[in-house]
Amino acid sequence: QVQLVESGGGLVQPGGSLRLSCAASRSLFSIDVVGWYRQAPGKQRELVATIATGGSTNYGDSVKGRFTISREFTKNIVYLQMNSLKFEDTAVYYCNAVIVPKTYWGQGTQVTVSS
Repeated sequence: QVQLVESGGGLVQPGGSLRLSCAASRSLFSIDVVGWYRQAPGKQRELVATIATGGSTNYGDSVKGRFTISREFTKNIVYLQMNSLKFEDTAVYYCNAVIVPKTYWGQGTQVTVSS
């Protein structure tokens, strides 16, 4: 089992940047895949970015080249650096962890891109 706590969301203008953090309650080495998903109003939850234990990453097509996922093992934190933010990036961002065969979710953090 793992608890995930997101932080770092907020209001940002188009073209701006934000960094989200996800603090895990156990060592990241013990988590098979950790990542971020998002859900905008009226839409399905979608992949943003994931990173596996070995370091391989996967990004959603809409964020490739703008977002970067990274990890800090000493603090058990996963980051999502979001640059060149667009209106359509507005959503609740959820941290996700897979410890096979179970999946865990954080409570989410709101990101709003608005002028």
